[in-house]
Amino acid sequence: MLDNFAVATIWLALAVLATAIASAIRLSIALVEIVVGVGAAAAATHFFGEGSLHADAEWLKFVASSGAILLTFLAGAELDTHSLRTKRWEVTAVGLVGFLAPFLGCAAIAYYLLGWDPRASWLAGVALSTTSVAVVYAVMIEYGFNKTEFGKGVLGACFVNDLGTVIALGLIFAPMDHRTVVFVLSCVVAFILLPRITQKLTDLYAFRTAAIRTKWVLLVLFGLGTLALWSGSEAVLPAYIAGMVLADTLPRDHFYMRRLRTLTVGFLTPFYFLRAGSLVALPTLLQSPLVFLALLAAKMATKTAGLYPLIGRFRAHQQERWYYTLLMSTGLTFGTISALFGLTHGIVTKEQYSFLVAAVIASAVVPTMIANARFLPSHLLTQPPVADEELMQLEEAALQRGNGREGG
Repeated sequence: MLDNFAVATIWLALAVLATAIASAIRLSIALVEIVVGVGAAAAATHFFGEGSLHADAEWLKFVASSGAILLTFLAGAELDTHSLRTKRWEVTAVGLVGFLAPFLGCAAIAYYLLGWDPRASWLAGVALSTTSVAVVYAVMIEYGFNKTEFGKGVLGACFVNDLGTVIALGLIFAPMDHRTVVFVLSCVVAFILLPRITQKLTDLYAFRTAAIRTKWVLLVLFGLGTLALWSGSEAVLPAYIAGMVLADTLPRDHFYMRRLRTLTVGFLTPFYFLRAGSLVALPTLLQSPLVFLALLAAKMATKTAGLYPLIGRFRAHQQERWYYTLLMSTGLTFGTISALFGLTHGIVTKEQYSFLVAAVIASAVVPTMIANARFLPSHLLTQPPVADEELMQLEEAALQRGNGREGG
């Protein structure tokens, strides 16, 4: 037990360091946590030997996996269903092309140019097909685009894109046998019943019994995750769809969603992203940087080639078209989850995993920097966004007026 607490202290110290760095340079915390994990693992291996960070400890892998599941669920739960309905043709077309173009293009590059085997090539296509909802959402909030119809369209397309990634990861790599059938049927039944049961529990207990909704959500996610692992799939796959199913139920209570995000981002996901970074073989990247550059270029080129002409059918202004395209070219959370799935299941080697994660990290930074520096459509903003501090003050004042009711 002493060793576990000591290891947890080290990892949480790295999480605090990553948060401070992210705040100073104004980048996604998840992105910085991965980079800190890469550096920490390289330093620990150099000075203390291989495995000195205990990244393969069972308890740490469980906490990290729990973080990925909760984060995936929150990504689905944050879905703006109204925007999906009002802009359904745009978000569906852009989201599907945003998934298919890099999925097929990057898989072809990995197979024909890099010489990877078919399964590793398909996994590369899945990992590099994603769009980072976390990065895009942070940009939307920072500039105030989330309040515009333009920003809502971008976020809706991101969700459709990542839904394609989640489905592809499950369909391509899950073994098709009786366990898969049981898993799929169980998910269908759960997703049909989930909104009604969740609403019933909320009406009966949400403000009287401590945190029952959080316990209920964790019960559902862990139960579906158990079925997914039993069937040979990945525990995060049903979490995204479960979040989408509850997108019209849970997010109406903003205080509850803030608490759930605090649990996830404050405690669980740092272990996931730090561990994902710690598994990257830095010497491999330094020895073969052209492989990493080829994967990054493949993702950005295929995204741009597929999306820029299509987005022109919905956005006539050139700045809007380029900004939309570049934000859809970002990647982080689901790309990392897909790559780690491939490493865990022996689909890719540690070297291939390192190249994929490095490309995913770079895709979170490079397109965003280009978009904000060259193509920011500031003409769409009619008023400045509300600062985070002001928003928190408003929420706290509302919470006090509610007499501190438990949002469980």
